[in-house]
Amino acid sequence: MSRFLTASVILLTLLVTAQAAERKPNVVILFTDDQGTLDVNCYGSTDLYTPSMDRIAAEGVRFTQAYAHTVCCPARAMFMTGRYPQRSNVNHWTQGNLKSPFGRNMDLSEVTLAEALKSAGYKTALFGKWHLGAAATHGPTKQGFDVFFGHRGGFIDNYNHFFLHGKGFHDLYRGTTEQFRRGEYFPDLVTDEALRYIESNKDSLFLLYLAFNIPHYPEQGDVKFAERYKDLPMPRRSYATMISTTDGRVGRVLAKLDELKLTDDTIVIFMSDNGHSAEHNTIRFDDHNSGLRKGHYYGAHGGGGNTGKWRGHKGQFYEGGIRVPAMIRYPRALPKGVVRGQAVTACDWMPTVLDLCGVAKPKGVTFDGSSLVPIIKDNAPSHYKVLHWQWHLQWAVREGDWKLIGGPRDRVELVNLADPEPERVNHAKQRPEVVKRLRGLHDAWVKQVSPTP
Repeated sequence: MSRFLTASVILLTLLVTAQAAERKPNVVILFTDDQGTLDVNCYGSTDLYTPSMDRIAAEGVRFTQAYAHTVCCPARAMFMTGRYPQRSNVNHWTQGNLKSPFGRNMDLSEVTLAEALKSAGYKTALFGKWHLGAAATHGPTKQGFDVFFGHRGGFIDNYNHFFLHGKGFHDLYRGTTEQFRRGEYFPDLVTDEALRYIESNKDSLFLLYLAFNIPHYPEQGDVKFAERYKDLPMPRRSYATMISTTDGRVGRVLAKLDELKLTDDTIVIFMSDNGHSAEHNTIRFDDHNSGLRKGHYYGAHGGGGNTGKWRGHKGQFYEGGIRVPAMIRYPRALPKGVVRGQAVTACDWMPTVLDLCGVAKPKGVTFDGSSLVPIIKDNAPSHYKVLHWQWHLQWAVREGDWKLIGGPRDRVELVNLADPEPERVNHAKQRPEVVKRLRGLHDAWVKQVSPTP
């Protein structure tokens, strides 16, 4: 080979390498619904079969002190905006039915992750659950998503696609156009949409937000897992089936990335929105809009989640309600098999993604979260000195191991995460100075995040 040809090959190789290094990553977000604190095998729930979720941890970074919120809506607002949900009008249940009178919707002035990436040349899609306001004037396609297929409100039955509380309503849409796919299994519908989207955009930069509606009730799991869990007691048996059902759909997405050789160049983020549900629910009307009979059970059988030493579940500000599984994988740029114990929150994902994608923070936006890259790469300390949550009239503030939980009628509970049995003793009467300090932190935070009249 001539010197000229050799030099040309070397130059071409360097050029290709440089182009690969400069390429922005794709982003895939796998957001699960009501998956509790330790409910993945790699988090210690060895009675669960979760090979796909475990793979993300083995090939990426797993967080053991990751916080979302106590219910669905505020957690999704945090994830999508990098900001406390109170800033965006999400401090109570958002409008669920597109056909109902206008209600609470996330403010259109909020800049979502989808809007930020779209402005940087990304194609964007959401398949699954939005739950930040169902109004046709708002919603995913009004806040950065090119494509949306799923339900605009909260949970739905997986086969008839009706919201089941009250008298119920149908909730399946492509954009704002209602879809009728009765009898088809919703987790497969949205996973199939996601796989087609990856395939059709394999040569483009894309953001795919796959917001699963499971393991949230109704617990209509994949029958192939029934035999695996037949010896587990209820309610763990039913819930475990839903966890593996979710894992199976996660696995299909990871396999598609492998097939198209996109794995190394794709950021995959996995997180749950809150702790496991402990609800009991039945249809209460003879003429329910879904057609289901009165008395039909669709709840979570009292709750089958595993929180280990932590107390609580969805709807509570104990650790079991707000501490969730969270992982990130990006083979080209992040370490593998790493575990981080620093406190992180759902607010951190938007600044993290923008950092890894080399996309500037939107002008005029104040993030409440921060990029996790220093924690991931350098094991830097958590950037949180104090942690805050609020949902309607309930709230919590944590400083160190102390957590003050407040509610209506000025009720407060002071608990400690370092107690032998964490959060089971109320120290409020014995430590009034701690109560006063934490209440002051909460009051100051409320003033900071409340919208200006």
